[in-house]
Amino acid sequence: MKKILRILTCVLCLSSCVRQNSLKNVPENVNAPEYYQNIVSITDDEGNTITFDKPFARIISFYSAHTENLFTLGAGASLIGGHSTCDYPPAAKDIPVFEYTGDPEYVIAASPDLVLIRPFIRRHNPAYITALEKAGIPVVSLYPESFDDFDEYIRRLAMLSGTNAEEKLDEFHTGLQNIKDKTSLIKNKQTVFFETTERETRTSSPKSLPSLAIEIAGGVNAAKDAKSLNPLSSIAPYGTEKLLSQAEDIDAYIVQTGAMNPSKSIDDLRKRAGFSAIKAIRLGKVLFIDEKIISSPVFRYLQGVKTIAHFLYPDEFNKPEDGG
Repeated sequence: MKKILRILTCVLCLSSCVRQNSLKNVPENVNAPEYYQNIVSITDDEGNTITFDKPFARIISFYSAHTENLFTLGAGASLIGGHSTCDYPPAAKDIPVFEYTGDPEYVIAASPDLVLIRPFIRRHNPAYITALEKAGIPVVSLYPESFDDFDEYIRRLAMLSGTNAEEKLDEFHTGLQNIKDKTSLIKNKQTVFFETTERETRTSSPKSLPSLAIEIAGGVNAAKDAKSLNPLSSIAPYGTEKLLSQAEDIDAYIVQTGAMNPSKSIDDLRKRAGFSAIKAIRLGKVLFIDEKIISSPVFRYLQGVKTIAHFLYPDEFNKPEDGG
């Protein structure tokens, strides 16, 4: 009898401990038994774990890629706010704009049930994000550091929004593989220089999304030896002198346009000291491409790769639809 009582006591203690541990992430205003009927748990890219029993329906996104991907997944209706940089798809321009600087009370007053950020935002505005968390608003930080992390990133967005990512991911990877299969057969491949910013003639690091896009599209990266500014950046200073030393070998020149590198023209490039000697610029083989379809972790990255493939090999690839 005493043995049975000891066993029962242990079971009750264990049950209590498990319950206390599981309840530590439950919001105070949620009924715990009901909350844990269909519990889902994810860990974000800052190591924070969030648990929830239903999709979030009032989301504010502070990163344009999160916003775009949620729309692509069919969860656009769950967005009640976005950052000023959230401009795609066109419907994203219709949602209220919030900034992650200034007074966090504007976000708190909107009563979101989830705020999506990326690690960069917390590093640069820690007090702002802390204020949201202290107000009881769940904050999830996501950012895929490499192409290999893209699928997991998308699946976590799908879990948070109650959507299914698999069909979209299958279409995405099938499209990239189709391009790769075609370019693998091309014998005389184009040598490409990719410019991220005019300053220091910066390019992209070898494992970045733009560099991978050039590879899939059948190009040879002229700056494959470039080194990033720091481990958290895909930007790599290359230098004008080093670029001009390869002037006659560069068949194609790609300029990323956006906030870091305003749109330019071929004439602007030719006005730079020595740049008219670069074969691609001299012959007009220059592509200006939106950074959001080539450097952002979005499904439209496929559109960016198609654009580069057509630019490099127009006879092998039809002109892609406008990537927006």
